[in-house]
Amino acid sequence: MQVAVGETYKSMSEKCADDLLEFIQSIKDPLLCTASGDTPKGMYAELIKQVQEKKIDISNWHFIGLDEWAGMNGTDEGSCRYHLDNDLFRPLQVAEDRIIFFDGRSNNLQAQCDGIEDYIHLMGGIDVAILGLGMNGHVGMNEPGTLPELYSHVADIDAMTQAVGQKYFKNEQQLTKGLTLGLATLQEASFLMLLANGNKKAAIIKKVLEADASPQLPATLLITHKKICIYLDKEAAALITKNEHG
Repeated sequence: MQVAVGETYKSMSEKCADDLLEFIQSIKDPLLCTASGDTPKGMYAELIKQVQEKKIDISNWHFIGLDEWAGMNGTDEGSCRYHLDNDLFRPLQVAEDRIIFFDGRSNNLQAQCDGIEDYIHLMGGIDVAILGLGMNGHVGMNEPGTLPELYSHVADIDAMTQAVGQKYFKNEQQLTKGLTLGLATLQEASFLMLLANGNKKAAIIKKVLEADASPQLPATLLITHKKICIYLDKEAAALITKNEHG
């Protein structure tokens, strides 16, 4: 595990984009797992800037969504796909056939999960997974209590996540279930990038770095991954010790 601390959110985001580009430049047909939410937005903006300015060819990149709310897809304002379309896919002009995403409006949610796993297998695995960290230690919609052996699945959403998730919507939503890549799915990715920023994430970052691995704190089940880097700004890193910086 590595911990990279940026002086500011912007410098953290630049480091994330630089590391991503360096890691995947030699991969023929890279598969990226992308998280929605506020934290990765800066990374995506920097990535878009570098791709456009340096004329980096991403026509061989493939994208897979980390998660989606049950009952929603990209047509729903506030959904995970909606935000990623606006923050990443459209600015990068990613072709629709290179984006694989859970359809939370499907009549068969388990089939959506199985199809995602089949696609990952077909592509030879996820090369890079970009992840955020929830206030309760969740990653994707792997909520406290999620078993580490689970692959993509339909998840019951924790009360804290339901409350925090309302910020993405204009009107109050029922956010009781979601579709998500599982902890086992993420463990098999080649490179995990776990991002957190701001004072509000300082306490959970400290807890994740110091706690024993436990399903009650899902992120702890990933930090033993063979190649994981935790990207923080100075505020999110405020409570961790120098030793934990690595």
